[in-house]
Formats: sequence, C-alpha cells, structure tokens
Amino acid sequence: MKRMPFQRPTEYYDERIETTDEQICELLKQRKELSTNNPGFPTEELIAKWSTKYNFYEDFLRSIFSHLLNEEQYKPVVEPRGFLANIPVLKSHEKDGAFYTVTFVRQFQNASVVNLTIDREDSDRVSSQEEHSFFDLMVESGAGEYDCRNNFGGGSRTHYSFTFTVSPALPDDLSDIKFVFKEVSLPFSKTTGYQFVIQPED
Repeated sequence: MKRMPFQRPTEYYDERIETTDEQICELLKQRKELSTNNPGFPTEELIAKWSTKYNFYEDFLRSIFSHLLNEEQYKPVVEPRGFLANIPVLKSHEKDGAFYTVTFVRQFQNASVVNLTIDREDSDRVSSQEEHSFFDLMVESGAGEYDCRNNFGGGSRTHYSFTFTVSPALPDDLSDIKFVFKEVSLPFSKTTGYQFVIQPED
C-alpha cells in the first residue's frame, strides 16, 4: 500500500518547547531499549491513573501508546523499480478447506514482489460476516536478511490475492529461500499462532 506523503498540519512551532520535545524523543529511545523493542501496552488501570495525574483524556493516551506499538509501519517504503522478470513458483499449502498458493515472484532491480492467493470453498459456512485472514511474510535465507512489507490486497468471500514487497531483491534462484506466512489479526497485527511455510524449490 503506497504511503501518502506527510504534510505538516501547521507551519507554526513554539520554539520554547524544542528542548522538551527532544527530551520526549530521548525517553522514547530509552523506552525502546529498556523493553528490547517489545513494550506491550499499559493496563487500563495505568491509563486511568496517568490520565488523572497528568490531565489527559484516556483515549488520547491509548492513541499515543497504540502508535508506539507500530513504529515498523513508518519505515521508509521501498517502491519496486526496474522490472526484470516473473519467476513462477506455484507452490501451495492447504488447511481447513483454505488453499494458499504463492503463484509467482515478480523481480525488480531493487526489490521483489511475492504474490499470495487464498481460495476457499463457497459454502454456507463462509459468510459475509466472517473475518478475513491477513498475513505477515518473513523470508528465511542463509544469504542474509530481508525486509517484507504487506501491500494488502483484495478479493471476494472465496478468493483473495495479496502482494508483499521484499527488499533487497530476492535471488533469481529461489532454492535457498523459505516464505514463512504468519496469520495476524488487525488492527494491531497480533499473531494468531497459525503459520505456514512455502519453499519454492521444495
């Protein structure tokens, strides 16, 4: 999903608070390091206490701490450029009537795009109110680490298609690559515990 460019909400800035704002950044860095970048979320009791003590609305504090959980969403976005080739994969995994397929990998000079489709039986148990599955992708490889971004996608009750941008670009030879898909629930990308692996050269 392409991120909209940021626009300052106002041109005004009170320079008297510059030191305070920098201290906030310093505390955020300290918070991240102390928690090993896994802070969790304050309890409702703490939110209520801090709301009263510092005169903030509780929902405002919830919003702040929710944003602090999602720093990864603000990483610079890699836009694939310089199309090179499509690499067919056509490997699948099946569970509980759902058929997951990595159809192909689209190669670019600076990134790769992994295409995942999900197909389900069209039956009474698939209702329009049923929650749809979302997945995060992790690439396992002995050659190094990859950053994976879910571009989301769309479809119908029985067929969905998603794309993931992987950077740097994957090798053309995918024999050393494993695609690990982890199911998550929105809006905070909590893992459900279900995952599956697709190995292109398996």
